[in-house]
Order: sequence, then C-alpha cells, then structure tokens
Amino acid sequence: MLTSSLTSTTTTGTVSMGVLSITSPVGLPEYGFLVVIVLILLLSIKETLSASEKWSKALECTLNMTIIPLVVTFIAIIIFKLSEMI
Repeated sequence: MLTSSLTSTTTTGTVSMGVLSITSPVGLPEYGFLVVIVLILLLSIKETLSASEKWSKALECTLNMTIIPLVVTFIAIIIFKLSEMI
C-alpha cells in the first residue's frame, strides 16, 4: 500500500511540473520597452555627439558596440510580437 501511494504522488508531481513549464512565457518582450527607450536615447546621443567637436572614432565604435545588440534585440522583439499576432 505504501508503494502505490508514493507512486501516485510522484506521478501527480510530474504532471503538475509539466503544466507549469508549458505555460511559462518566454521572457524576451517583458522588458522590450526598456530596449526601445535605451535604443532611442543612444541613437539621439550618437546623432548629437557626431555634430560636436568631441566626436572621435573611439566614441563611434563604443556607441556602435552598444547600439548594434540593441537593434538586434529590437528586431527580435518585433518578430516575436508579430508571430504572437499570427
């Protein structure tokens, strides 16, 4: 009798864990608004600094290293949102 109740409990736990993992959302678009805000700010800073005397190749490289991953993330968020709608 003890063995059958232990097996039943284990099976129920496995099924409930499976349901939790199936319904958990993907975390990409949760902070999508932050990506958009930071991307807009960095693009504005890049545009402003490019017209000033402080502009240099090192500054351009640094800003590009920050902007490019955010653009890729922004595109991934757009693709994810569009696939959600379809």
